[in-house]
Amino acid sequence: MSGIYIHIPFCKQACHYCDFHFSTSLKKKQELIDALCEELVLRKDELIGEVDTIYFGGGTPSLLTAEEIKQILSAVYQNFKVSEAPEITLEANPDDLDEAQINVLAHSEINRLSIGVQSFFEEDLKLMNRAHTVSEAFSSIELALQHFENISLDLIYGIPGMTNERWEENINKALALGVPHLSCYALTVEPKTALKSFIEKGIVPPVDDEVAASHHAILVESIERAGYENYEFSNFSKPGFYSRNNTAYWDGVAYLGIGPSAHSFDGNQRSWNVRNNTKYIKEIETGNLPIEREVLSIEDKYNEYIMTRLRTQKGISIDYVAEAFGIKHVEYLLKQASGSIKSGYLIRDRDRLLVSKKGKFLSDGIASDLFLVNLD
Repeated sequence: MSGIYIHIPFCKQACHYCDFHFSTSLKKKQELIDALCEELVLRKDELIGEVDTIYFGGGTPSLLTAEEIKQILSAVYQNFKVSEAPEITLEANPDDLDEAQINVLAHSEINRLSIGVQSFFEEDLKLMNRAHTVSEAFSSIELALQHFENISLDLIYGIPGMTNERWEENINKALALGVPHLSCYALTVEPKTALKSFIEKGIVPPVDDEVAASHHAILVESIERAGYENYEFSNFSKPGFYSRNNTAYWDGVAYLGIGPSAHSFDGNQRSWNVRNNTKYIKEIETGNLPIEREVLSIEDKYNEYIMTRLRTQKGISIDYVAEAFGIKHVEYLLKQASGSIKSGYLIRDRDRLLVSKKGKFLSDGIASDLFLVNLD
């Protein structure tokens, strides 16, 4: 099985924290969609086996019309072997999901929505420069639930000024809606974003890691008490509603990234498209792929396995490390892990190394301690 990610690089306005590639001008929208479809043709031989997940990310894919969605999906089906029941996800902003657009999506092949709520409080939405209101968030979700069973909400914690109580209320409001999946992320300050500039100028208080850690602990406790599984650090699901797209990524399954700035992975190399709409369109129109590729070393593959799997409830398989990388890597792994095991941040359960609840918020740092730097 494999997956296709399709990057839709358009937004109504720029969120203050976002460093993804997008444009607020829709002038070249149809040209770019034509280029996406042509890239699918040019790369039709890059995936082996059936495509099980198709993911529209962005940007703001909910800006697409019914015909545009149909055009892109037709290009996928014409050039790839798609499984009988694929997961087809579309990221959406609440302000786009009025009754008319929900009906459009419900009559398309989209079967999963990921709705970028981020917060149920107006002050948070204004700080992040989100285009929607709290009222639009609630109404969009209620409308979506009438047509879609598989819905995920995005929430952000660690926002300056967000108290533990307000974050807990955010969680409770999401749970009360009954959606089967939540993705919750700590607010990060990325270079060259408006948020970074505001913090440097003292307009917005700095992001506090201790506050984010406290919010994450509240999240894990609240969400698991409600019957959701924390199957990956940032993702929480009712049974049967794991994101197949995200799970495939953490399991190292091959995927194809289509569109400007989109990344791909085939098991041995990573590649990424140019981060510029005009250059992307021009190259595709001439039959060229505007792409850079990097062949992964054994060290790269080992480190990526450690990084991705330590974030999941599956953890690191010691047997897999032995089989894929050799006994020296196992010895190195266990040596590096010993300190975190003693401190209670890591748990060894037979073949598995798992992050404990105590170490969960520190999982990326723990993974870096396990990374292979130089093993002769």
